[in-house]
Amino acid sequence: MRKVAVIGMGNVGAAVAHQLVVGGHADDLYLYDANEAKVNADALDFEDSMDNVPFNVNITVNDYEALKDVEVIVSALGHIKLLDVPHPDRFAELKYNRKEVAEVGAKIKASGFHGVLIDITNPCDAICQLYKEATGLPYEKIIGTGTLLDSARLHRAVGKFFGVHPKAVKGYSLGEHGDSQFVAWSTVKVFEQPITELIKEKNMDLEAIDEETREGGFTVFYGKKYTNYGIAAAAVRLVDAVLSDSKEQMPVSNYREEYHSYLSYPAIVGREGIVKQCQLDLTEEELQKLQHSADTILSKAQVK
Repeated sequence: MRKVAVIGMGNVGAAVAHQLVVGGHADDLYLYDANEAKVNADALDFEDSMDNVPFNVNITVNDYEALKDVEVIVSALGHIKLLDVPHPDRFAELKYNRKEVAEVGAKIKASGFHGVLIDITNPCDAICQLYKEATGLPYEKIIGTGTLLDSARLHRAVGKFFGVHPKAVKGYSLGEHGDSQFVAWSTVKVFEQPITELIKEKNMDLEAIDEETREGGFTVFYGKKYTNYGIAAAAVRLVDAVLSDSKEQMPVSNYREEYHSYLSYPAIVGREGIVKQCQLDLTEEELQKLQHSADTILSKAQVK
């Protein structure tokens, strides 16, 4: 039985739960939120959908003891309205979410949970470290969605320029899931051809694509005051990788000892979480940007 929990049933958590239900990604789904009326309403709404989808999912609400047998937890806690300012910073949620993560983390630990925790909660990289401290889980069992979504935005932007499907594009955004992230252009390929070769043939502005990748989330946010579908798809992809032990390589937030921080860098994801950390052949400039991103995460995470 595939047992998955979603903690935090706001716009993002509800989108994750919805994809899990209609896509048949879980057999047992556990939903958690401090707003009991909201989480119970979502649970009933999902149950009402069962007759019209080809899967059955058993729904349980706010039972923290049940986490002991859950295989994957998705943390979707957050206070998205804190980002609704002229110059937003994902670290704006840290003060609020630090307390929430400490309380929820203690409940997760008390339950005896020993599966994999996937974090969406922002600031993603710093929150992963806070979950590590609160739950006592090993580093490899706490994964942040990190730049998995940002890399998808990169693939969309490059794909549009070349008129191809995003899946024809390979490559990564790395570092912080935030302002200091960057596109590692040395890793980007279109139909397996390095983009550094393709730009010689086309008048291509890499900086503009880099900026669109970095700012894509805020474009969506300012249009509807939250983001949910893209990040939900990224989270469900990670859930599937854990449940199926697919051992897929993805740019996710994982603890990198050499940087003393969680940050996004390709890793192999399977049933035990981070099965193996990858090593890219980055340029010297990209290595400097990655170090800067790690320094930014560590510096901002100290703010109480």
